[in-house]
Amino acid sequence: MTAVSAPQRVHVSVSAAVATVTIDRPPVNAVDPALISELLTALPPLVADPGVRCLVVRGTGRCFVAGADIRVMRELTEETQRAMRPWVEVQRLLETAPKPVLAAINGHALGGGAELTLACDMRVMSASATIGFPEIELGLFPGAGGSQRLPRLLGAHRAKLLMMQGSRLNAEEALRVGLVDEVVADTEFSARVDELAAALAAKPTRTVGLLKDVVERGLELPLDEALELEFTAVLELIRTGDAAEGLQAFLDKRTPSFGGR
Repeated sequence: MTAVSAPQRVHVSVSAAVATVTIDRPPVNAVDPALISELLTALPPLVADPGVRCLVVRGTGRCFVAGADIRVMRELTEETQRAMRPWVEVQRLLETAPKPVLAAINGHALGGGAELTLACDMRVMSASATIGFPEIELGLFPGAGGSQRLPRLLGAHRAKLLMMQGSRLNAEEALRVGLVDEVVADTEFSARVDELAAALAAKPTRTVGLLKDVVERGLELPLDEALELEFTAVLELIRTGDAAEGLQAFLDKRTPSFGGR
């Protein structure tokens, strides 16, 4: 009997320093342990590769990621929760990546899919897409990062309301509350994502990585300690080639050409 291998659910393409990670698990790109495992294999090399200067995460079809696979989650056991918990590790890889990460919300991003977008540095949404946290209708709450990241993004009051109401927002509503950064017409979405990713990849990548680290770690510290953390990063920053390039380009009245180091 010939063994049949499982279909690949994560596709990676790299072009001009931009790596696009596409989640492809029809019909709605629901999350299960196998998908999580593929992402945990695909992402670390991209995060570590200095030649990759921007990461884009997107889905296929009508969904970005439609949340956790209910066929898995219906097993209300501790074992199931632990099997799905590495979804948090996927998000931390993106959140702590020393380079910009763009969520290209091509379609509906619900539950765990919405949580995934919160771990990205920029969220761009297709005009026909929706985003939200409907877990409350299942007797659950966003328990894979959402209950912690959403209040940090929107403030505790608004975040609690969105999660308690199970609100599903259209693109314009998501933009208005600050859940996404830009809404793009469906016909222009892919081109705009490419444009934004290229612009982010052209930034001084090492500077971006230090900035992300300082902001995240500083939020958890008293201000005086956070300022010391900031200064330590500045001392590291001034030794980068991109800092020298940026300052010289300013003096030369030209556009800087950053190398990402």
